[in-house]
Amino acid sequence: MNFLPISINIEGKKILIIGGGRVGLHKATILHRFTNEATVISPQFKDGFEALPFKLIQKEYEPSDLDGALLVYVCTENSELNQQIKRDAEQRHVLASVCDNPPLCDFTSPAIYKDGDLTIAVASNAKDVHLSMRIRDAIKSNIQYIMDKATSFVTVYK
Repeated sequence: MNFLPISINIEGKKILIIGGGRVGLHKATILHRFTNEATVISPQFKDGFEALPFKLIQKEYEPSDLDGALLVYVCTENSELNQQIKRDAEQRHVLASVCDNPPLCDFTSPAIYKDGDLTIAVASNAKDVHLSMRIRDAIKSNIQYIMDKATSFVTVYK
């Protein structure tokens, strides 16, 4: 696997989360930092989804749910269903992240620090998520120092 770190404009795009359990809620919470527009499809929803601004559709997944989507986070607790959703997404040219299964992912979610327009993403090519999180947390703990140094550096080279 070799993931390209990019930023994607998701404004006005159809983004899906399929799965209303713990992993789906985690992905939805992260996604909410970047958009108020997404759809979550699941037969049941873990407590916490109702606090998010996303459209919740309580039903079983159908392949047509993917029509017109840019991205889908596949977060069901059924590995066979996850693999089927991935195949359906490929047929429709929809980028899919099969959570907790990097070999099936078209994209992964890095550990993210976000403050206003500043976003810092730390990724490990889906090899060591805990290391990415520790580095992200170290950046977060030292952000003022880093910002001061970056400002000094830019001032010197203007």
